[in-house]
Amino acid sequence: MEYREEDFLMLSGIQHFTFCKRQWALIHIEQQWVENLRTVEGNIMHENAHNGLLREKRGSTVISRGMSVFSRSMGINGVCDVVEFQQGNNGIEIRGIEGRYDVFPVEYKKGKPKENDADILQLTAQAMCLEEMLVCTIEKGYLYYGEQRRRVEVLFTESLREKVRNCCIEMHEMYNQRRTPRVKTSKACNACSLKDICLPKLCRNRSAKEYIKDMIKGEI
Repeated sequence: MEYREEDFLMLSGIQHFTFCKRQWALIHIEQQWVENLRTVEGNIMHENAHNGLLREKRGSTVISRGMSVFSRSMGINGVCDVVEFQQGNNGIEIRGIEGRYDVFPVEYKKGKPKENDADILQLTAQAMCLEEMLVCTIEKGYLYYGEQRRRVEVLFTESLREKVRNCCIEMHEMYNQRRTPRVKTSKACNACSLKDICLPKLCRNRSAKEYIKDMIKGEI
C-alpha cells in the first residue's frame, strides 16, 4: 500500500504517540498545543541544529541540515535535524560530489535518554524514510542529548522497524476515525506540556473537547 501525499502524517508524531496516544491525538487530531519550558528549549535546540548551510563538507563527511524526508509506504513525512554522509565503499552517490557515502541520521534532543523508546523510534522512522528515498540500507544513526552533550548510537534492528510500521498503521487508523483515546493517568502526566488541556484527573470518562464545550456552555 502507498499513501497519497495529502494523507501523510507528521513523522515527529511518532514520538508523541509512543509517549502517550492521547497526547498525540490532542496535538494531531484536535490541533491543540501548549508551549512549556521543555518544548521551548527543545525547539531552540532544533533551530540550532538547522542553522548554517543546508549542506557542508568536513573532510570525508558531508553534513545535510534540515533535510525533508517522507515514506509513501508508511504515510509519514518530516525533517531530519542532521543527516551525515560518511565516505564508504558501499554507500550512495551524491550528485556533484565524488565518491560513495554511507548515510547516518542524527536527531538532537534537549534532555537525556528516556526510559521509553520514543526517541529511538522517531530516529528509526527517519532512517526508514531515507532508505526509501535514497534506495539504500541504513544500519545505525545517533541521538545527541544536550544535557549529556554526547551521542548515543542506535542500531536499526528489525524489531524497531516493525514497531515503527505498526505505530504508523495505528496512527493512520486513529486519525481516520478522528478518535481521541480516553485518559490513562501516569507519572508522565506531570511533565506533559498538554496537562492543562488534557485535564487527566477530570477527563477520565470524556474527551478534552467535550469537557471544554461543556465549560463554554456553563454546564461545569
